Amino acid sequence: MPRQTPLSDIRNIGIIAHVDAGKTTTTERILYYTGRKHTIIDVHETKDLKTSTTTDYMEQEQKRGITIQSAAVSAFWREKKINVIDTPGHVDFTIEVNRSLRVLDGAVVVFDGVAGVEPQSETNWRLADNYNVPRICYVNKMDRSGANFQRCVSMIKTRLNARPVCIQVPLGSEDNFRGMVDLVEMKAYVWFSDDKDAKWEIWEVTDDLAQKLNLSVKEDLDNIALIPSLRAELVDTALEQDDAAMEAYLETGEEPSADVLRACLRKGTIKSAFTPVLCGSSYKNKGVQQVLDAVVDLLPAPTDVEAIKTVDEDGNPNGERLSSDDAPFSALAFKVLNDTYGSMTFVRVYSGVLTKGMSILNSTRGKREKIGRMVEMYAKDANPIEEARAGDIIALVSLQETETGDTLCDASAPVILERMRFPDPVISVSVEPKTKGEQEKFSIALGKMVRADPSLRLETDRETGQTILRGMGELHLEVTLDRMRTEFGVEGNMGKPQVAYRETITKSVEYTYTHKKQTGGSGQFAEVKIIFAPRERGEGFEFLDETVGGTVPREYVPSVKKGLEMQKEDGVLAGYPTVDFSARLVDGKYHDVDSNALTFEIAAKACFREALPKAGPILLEPVMKVEIVTPDDYLGDVIGDVNRRRGTVLGQLERGSNIAVEANVPLNEMFGYIGQLRGMTSGRASYSMEFSHYEPVPRNVTDEIVAGRNKAA
Repeated sequence: MPRQTPLSDIRNIGIIAHVDAGKTTTTERILYYTGRKHTIIDVHETKDLKTSTTTDYMEQEQKRGITIQSAAVSAFWREKKINVIDTPGHVDFTIEVNRSLRVLDGAVVVFDGVAGVEPQSETNWRLADNYNVPRICYVNKMDRSGANFQRCVSMIKTRLNARPVCIQVPLGSEDNFRGMVDLVEMKAYVWFSDDKDAKWEIWEVTDDLAQKLNLSVKEDLDNIALIPSLRAELVDTALEQDDAAMEAYLETGEEPSADVLRACLRKGTIKSAFTPVLCGSSYKNKGVQQVLDAVVDLLPAPTDVEAIKTVDEDGNPNGERLSSDDAPFSALAFKVLNDTYGSMTFVRVYSGVLTKGMSILNSTRGKREKIGRMVEMYAKDANPIEEARAGDIIALVSLQETETGDTLCDASAPVILERMRFPDPVISVSVEPKTKGEQEKFSIALGKMVRADPSLRLETDRETGQTILRGMGELHLEVTLDRMRTEFGVEGNMGKPQVAYRETITKSVEYTYTHKKQTGGSGQFAEVKIIFAPRERGEGFEFLDETVGGTVPREYVPSVKKGLEMQKEDGVLAGYPTVDFSARLVDGKYHDVDSNALTFEIAAKACFREALPKAGPILLEPVMKVEIVTPDDYLGDVIGDVNRRRGTVLGQLERGSNIAVEANVPLNEMFGYIGQLRGMTSGRASYSMEFSHYEPVPRNVTDEIVAGRNKAA
């Protein structure tokens, strides 16, 4: 079957933002204005579970009014196919943004016109930087009280270290938000109705624009006064991308045409030289069509971005795979979903053609997969397809061996594509089925949830035998258990949340351990001399073999490393994993008969257990970056409470009529915080937090934690 949509006419984009900035509302309008649906459902209408937006169809999303898992939809605008992934904004579900950005070519970053750049906006921006994803910014909610376009642009510059270029300026704000001036065309788009089918009028940009629209608020008048300077900045910045156009402009003084400007803006956006900024109000149906125009005009097709890197088995880059139908087939699995249709594996096809019935290779695991049912997803609806080509985002039903991050490819031209990086969990709970008879069903469901979400970890507590589920936050774990009820029909109980502490060492120690055992017949013998030393925070574990002269035979060195890697998961202080240290094997002894791989593994474990108590072990705790938005009246109470929680206040920012307090607070002090914050501020404050870093636990708190662990043991 020939290609239906040229590769240059495809846009694979994500909608990313902080929670409640308007991503899902914007996606709903995109689907309405592109003709993919004929009604608009707003997020606040879904709480009764009788209806849902297209992309927030899960019961858990409807109840909470937030996006929990990314959903893919596709639409056509100006004959271009736009594959859109609506992503969550809550920090507990950052994994969904992470893996979506890995396979997308561009993104629309939505900002709340009142709050501006919020914590999760920063996290998502960094993820987009990591994957070199070109972006356009959309300042939404310009109709809300306190909306301020220029403040938001300033925050994009200072907090995201970005280079924003305004291609629109709002006309009015709050109740008087009337539309925007397009600085490329130098035309004003004006609405006189909030109706979803309202048409905008196109006006010339004249000196009496504010007067004609009855605008009198200082900020609104300032925006209009800035139009000439912002237009000049736009022209100068855009023409940096085209020497010939810049030369012509400097020689003649004649302003470039709108088409030339758009071509330059597209070039700069794709190179991430700058980020275009638009504005609007998705809820009031103003500006979404202009965002769609910007997606088509400015964001890249699969052929415009760098070819995806290929890596060796250790993850080191070794080449690239061009996005083309003519190249051998390759695709990256970026999500596994448990659905009514069975296990569904979402893949982005980077090259070649995939057809139903093909046998392909999972090069990450060295396993073969047979392609059965292929579907194109429209949120929860699966539409069967017969083939997929480079640039497509599809789902494959019931793959047996493939997990998130795996590469699928043509067996005759195997490659491994660069995969995504996943965060480590910071919180854990014990979980068990509500009824003992459902233990097996519960375990199977839990295993499927963990397979689908790489930011979850599952393990068994060696001391108590309890099943421990680790994740990114209380909401993350709560939603996981609730989804098991709705998706697998099994209910579970959750224990009290526990912090994922870590251990490390503060000084170097050299230690020799001899393992010797004689029980008749052949005995056991191995001796290792290891230097343990601290590393910088976040550098992890490093093993180095520095033996000379065969004091430890080469075939036994991997066993020493294996023994240390196993033992470091059970720290010497309180049994938490040990991180950020190096182990240098410098000497040892062996016996021709009594030494083997197992004896050296045992010796390494024992060496770790006996040496680390002498290396100044300390406990590390996860510290969260917290942002609390509160009315000025309660600021003193909020800051005092942060200090009582061992927090460090980093600064204060204005957020409309409220104050945003930024602080670092240990995760252990944040459990149940929302209830106390609401009580302290009469329900008027809110907060968000994300993992920041690990830092040493104070001695008195360490003693309490160690005593608690010993008591539990």
